Amino acid sequence: MVKETEIKLRVSRQTLDALREHPLLNARRQGDWQTSTLYNQYYDSAERALSTARVALRLRRDGEQFIQTLKSRGQSVAGLSERNEWDWYLSQPALDLNLLDDQCWPQALAELDKTQLQPVFTTDFQRTRAMLCWERDGESVEVEAALDLGKVLAGEREEPICELELEIRQGPAEALLELAEALAADLPLMPCDISKAERGYRLFDPASYELRPASPDWQSTTAVDEVIHNGGWQLLGQTQRLAEQYRHTRQWKLFRELSQQLAELRAYFGVFDLGMPRSAAAPFIAPLDALLQRFRPLVLAGWADDQDGQAARDAAPEVFDQAIAEPAWGQLFIGLALWLQRRQWCQGRPPRGDKVGQLELARWLLAACAKEIQELRVPHANDPDGMASEWVDQLPRLGRLHFLLVNFRRWLEVPEADRLYGELNKLQALLEQYPLVEAEQHPALLAALRKQGQRVRRLDAWRELNN
Repeated sequence: MVKETEIKLRVSRQTLDALREHPLLNARRQGDWQTSTLYNQYYDSAERALSTARVALRLRRDGEQFIQTLKSRGQSVAGLSERNEWDWYLSQPALDLNLLDDQCWPQALAELDKTQLQPVFTTDFQRTRAMLCWERDGESVEVEAALDLGKVLAGEREEPICELELEIRQGPAEALLELAEALAADLPLMPCDISKAERGYRLFDPASYELRPASPDWQSTTAVDEVIHNGGWQLLGQTQRLAEQYRHTRQWKLFRELSQQLAELRAYFGVFDLGMPRSAAAPFIAPLDALLQRFRPLVLAGWADDQDGQAARDAAPEVFDQAIAEPAWGQLFIGLALWLQRRQWCQGRPPRGDKVGQLELARWLLAACAKEIQELRVPHANDPDGMASEWVDQLPRLGRLHFLLVNFRRWLEVPEADRLYGELNKLQALLEQYPLVEAEQHPALLAALRKQGQRVRRLDAWRELNN
C-alpha cells in the first residue's frame, strides 16, 4: 500500500498542448515525454457497495501490462487529493479476487460476495507523462506530470477527459501546489476535486456526486486559528465542487449556490479582525470581488420570472465559461490552497493578532457578532427615503453576519440566534433587490425594509448584542 498524493487540473485542449512545451516543465523534466494509452475498467456490485464504502476497484491495461488497483476515496480540496492505493501486477486481464484481503478490503464490505462484482464504467485515455525533478529548500522533489486526454464511458453516457495530473513521488505535498501555482501564472487551470472514478459514478448515477465536503468537527473551545484553517479548506472545497458540478450540469440552482459560496469566501476574509490581518487576505480580495461582480448581478436578475430573468439565466453558462478560461481562476484557488497549507495568515502577524488566533470559538464569535451588529445601520421608521442608499451600503456587513451565523450560530451564546439569522437574511434579501427594481416599486420596498428593520430591532438577540 502507498499513499497517493496528487493534484488534478482541468484544462482545455489548447492548454494541454501548451503544457507539453511549457518552459518550467521542460526545465525540470528528466528524459523525454512518454505517451501510452491506458484502458481502465471499474468494478462494483449491482448495489454500488464499493462506491458507498468510498473505494474504487480498477483493472488497467498499460501496453502489455495488467494492473489491478484498489483506491480509497480520500479528501480532495482545490484539486489536491490524498488517498491510499494498492497495486497488483497481473499476468492476465481478469480480477484476482484473492488479492482483496483484510489488508486492504474495507471492513464495511466484509459481507460482500466479491464474485458478484461487475463492470460499471470505463476511463480510457492517452497519457503523456514525464518525471520532473528539482531542489526545494535543500530537499529533492520528484513529481510525475501526466497530460491525460480521453473519455469516461458509462453505458450510453460519456464525458471527456482533458487534464493535467501532478503526483508527488518524493518531497512534500506543498511542492505540488507551488508547481501548480507557477503554471497558473500564465495558463488557465481549473482545480478539479473529482477523480476519474467519481466521474464514472456520476455518469452512472448523477445523484452520487457529493457537493459538500464534511463539516469540520468544531467545539466551543476550538481556537480561532483552527477555525480559520479548517473553515478555509471547507469553503474552498465546497466552492470547487459546486463549480465542477455547474460546469457539468449547467443547472441554474448550482450557479446561484456557487455565487453564494463565493460571497461566503469573501466574507471569510473580513470577520477575523487582527487574527487575519488585511495584508494577509489582500491577494484574494480583488479576484473574489471581480468574480462576484460578474456572477452576482445575474443571480439577482435571474430571480425574476420574466424575459429579463430568463436572459440572466441563459447568460450564466457563458459568463462562467469565460471565468474558468482565464488564468485568474486557477491563480485564485490554487493560491488560496497554498496559503492555507502554509498557514500564511499567521506569518508576520502582530502579537494582538496571535492572541485573537488563540481565543476560543465561542468567545471570539460573541465579540465578532457584537461588533458587526453595533455598527449595522438598520432601516428605521423615521428614516427619510433618501437613506435607502446608506441601507444598501450595509450589504457587506450583512454578508459578514451571514457568514458568522450560518457557520457558527450554534455556539453564539445569545437568545434565539436562529431567529436573528433568519430575520437578517430577510433584510439582506430586500436590500439586494432595491437597486434592481423599477422606481415605481421603491415605495413598497421601502415600506417592507422599514418593517423588517423593526422586526430585527425587537429581537432579544439584537438587544443583547447591542449592549
